[in-house]
Amino acid sequence: MDLTEHPTARPGPAPDTEEAFAQVLAAVTGQENVSVDSNFFADLGANSLVLAQFCARVRKRADLPAVSIKDVYRNPTIASLVSALSETEEVPAEARAPAPAEPPERASRLEYFGCGVLQLAVFLAYSWLVAQVLGVGTDWIVAGTGLLGGYLRAVGFGAMVLAVLCTLPIALKWILVGRWKPREIRVWTLGYVRFWVVKTLVQRNLLVPLFVGSPLYSLYLRALGAKIGKGVTIFSRFVPVCADLLTIGEGTVICKDTYFTTYRAQNGLIRTGPVAIGAHAYVGEMSVIDIETRMGENAQLGHASSLHAGQAVPEGQSWHGVPAVPAGVRYRRVEPRACGSVRRAFFAVRQALTAVFVLAPLVLGLLGFMVNTLPDLSPAMGLGSAVMDFAYPKFYGKALVVSFVLYFGLRLIGFLIVTFVPRLLNLALKPGEVYRLYTFRYTAHRAIRVLTNLRFFKTLFGDSCAIVHYLRALGCQVSRKEQTGSNFGLDEKYENPFLFSSGAGTMVADGLSVVNAEYTSTSFRLSRVHVGAQNFLGNHVVYPAGARTGDNCLLATKVLVPLDGPVREDVGLLGSPSFEIPRSVERDSQFDHPKTPEEFRRRLAAKTRHNAGAMLLYALSHWLFFSGLLLLTWASDVYYGLIGAPLFALDTLAFLLYGMVFFIALERITVAVRPMRPLSCSIYDRRFWRQERFWKAAAAGVIFRALDGTPFKRLVWRLLGVKVGSRLFDDGALIIEKTLVRLGDDVTLNAGSVVQCHSQEDGGYKMDRISIGSGCTVGTGALVHYGVTMGDGSTLAPHSFLMKGTEVPDHADWGGNPAHEIRAGRRQPAAKS
Repeated sequence: MDLTEHPTARPGPAPDTEEAFAQVLAAVTGQENVSVDSNFFADLGANSLVLAQFCARVRKRADLPAVSIKDVYRNPTIASLVSALSETEEVPAEARAPAPAEPPERASRLEYFGCGVLQLAVFLAYSWLVAQVLGVGTDWIVAGTGLLGGYLRAVGFGAMVLAVLCTLPIALKWILVGRWKPREIRVWTLGYVRFWVVKTLVQRNLLVPLFVGSPLYSLYLRALGAKIGKGVTIFSRFVPVCADLLTIGEGTVICKDTYFTTYRAQNGLIRTGPVAIGAHAYVGEMSVIDIETRMGENAQLGHASSLHAGQAVPEGQSWHGVPAVPAGVRYRRVEPRACGSVRRAFFAVRQALTAVFVLAPLVLGLLGFMVNTLPDLSPAMGLGSAVMDFAYPKFYGKALVVSFVLYFGLRLIGFLIVTFVPRLLNLALKPGEVYRLYTFRYTAHRAIRVLTNLRFFKTLFGDSCAIVHYLRALGCQVSRKEQTGSNFGLDEKYENPFLFSSGAGTMVADGLSVVNAEYTSTSFRLSRVHVGAQNFLGNHVVYPAGARTGDNCLLATKVLVPLDGPVREDVGLLGSPSFEIPRSVERDSQFDHPKTPEEFRRRLAAKTRHNAGAMLLYALSHWLFFSGLLLLTWASDVYYGLIGAPLFALDTLAFLLYGMVFFIALERITVAVRPMRPLSCSIYDRRFWRQERFWKAAAAGVIFRALDGTPFKRLVWRLLGVKVGSRLFDDGALIIEKTLVRLGDDVTLNAGSVVQCHSQEDGGYKMDRISIGSGCTVGTGALVHYGVTMGDGSTLAPHSFLMKGTEVPDHADWGGNPAHEIRAGRRQPAAKS
């Protein structure tokens, strides 16, 4: 029996099951009678939302066997569905459901608020320490004579800061925790505060972007206690917290956006556990490795896949899916090249020297320019005196003019850099060639990846006709033949945009990651990636080189794009591992789409005008935010002589509070103008255009990540409109349409989880509410879709996809992609803290 399809044994159907299924299906489709031989899609016009409602109603009937969404797609008639269910093994007489775990003791109100107070105190103490260092360094640099003297002092100060950033998280980890062991830590306790301090310092280290894809990453993890072999290459920016529980063998590659954090949160507890990855293993992009998992030597885990607790990939095998299952697919497809320790060491030293001799003086120089030089622009532009008199009303008008020139001038310079510099660097790279890591070509490739994936311009131009022209300016070969006005969303990532192309009429939702660079621990190769014409790609799709999809395909949210088998055309793909579904159904084509070419052109022009207004509001709002930051910076310069170094600590808190208040107000104003309600319409409907405007306003939510794992995150969600209960634990979730979400008491949202109340499907758009009951847990990297209800005490496993309209019963364990009920796995007892 395939546990990915039928994870719990169930009795076969009764003789009258066909009739009962027909009655349920007739009720959800609104028809009087349904034949057992009618095709769900071709004859009844059902879509995935209707089928999710069918599965939910069947589960509520004790006299009927439970069915999953995958069962229905693979058996699209009642007769074939009942026949498939009859082949399921019967439940053995001795089999018993595991007893539900006893819920942990909930934190008291005193513990909850006390934890928040301690976390705030730690933040202020750390800010004060940083302020003292910056104060001493600033005074020392200013005391230098001449340009060369100031530069040399900036270099010396930068070297000291680099050393502190590297060593402080490591030292505090060993002081506060010592060596991590498998254990359970109740959230909001003193033990949790220690965990949070170490986690925050380790993961929020400003040098982490420098470490990604560098030998410095391995040194950092070894210093934190991890057992890392020679030649390990890690591209994920998600740093493991409990490093003592991490073992990685030599020559292993871990691709970007992969979670292997060595802990997870569940039902009010932090559970730490081991993760062991053997030598020369490969972990694909956007994957999740849960605690208590193991990969053998030369094992491979595919893209968009997950190892759940207790799983182990045997030596030499390749697995993929959620949860992973054996696969006959080779994901490591590049030959290694000679790349010795000397080359790695030289690259690491060069990175450190670049940070000290270039980045540090550049950052300090820009700060000095903003404080000392910008006020002098006022008389230069004919605005009068440069004196910063905050009591003089006209001063603020001058400040707005100066900030306008500076902000949009910098944006223009940034646009020129991201469109021209990568083109020059790309001349050194050729597709199909295998290059060594840590060479000039590798440095050029890293620079291209960073510059072409900056978020501002994609958010500005995304969800509009302009995004096609911007992506072409970056180097993408995207078709301009069929402009839909929503060809690409706000967030796409490319290893190399010059090697990406898409056919006419293709539309892509947010979260696409194009894998056109493949790695070993010693080499990399760039490849061309083409997405066929008339495709639709859902959210969070990893599209690798060599994908076996052609024209007119629907790739559902979080789908595992196949690398084997025939080229798929005129079909849809759902799940991980993926299986075929209908490309489209009649029910999804009943929106008010344009009927004639003339009507289409008219409505597209109206959409373009509306999108242009949304882009203008986005740019102006960020300029106003920048103006406020500039005023705060100037105020700090004025009062620095009076307050001294502690002013830097106050600045940190003031900047954080200002940013949060500004973007909360911006999003709430956007929602207040047009409150959100459940919606089903065409993308050429004005109601959808307002949603596109809202997404731009909500795109600055990254600033709220500073509050992850604290009681203050619950307050922010409430201010943004989420109906949230008591003691929410949010470790880094993304909630998009806040006013449509309800969270019960003691909900746990793990890092990377997404609560998304909408879905764009070709030219249609749907939005509905989401309800997550008390005591629920949403696993790392999991996605909860619109129209979902999670019953009290239910759990969604890591990296799972809970499809639209699903109803999860109380205290149920669900997982997979698409998610279904799973049997609770057995766990080794862990020490409690």
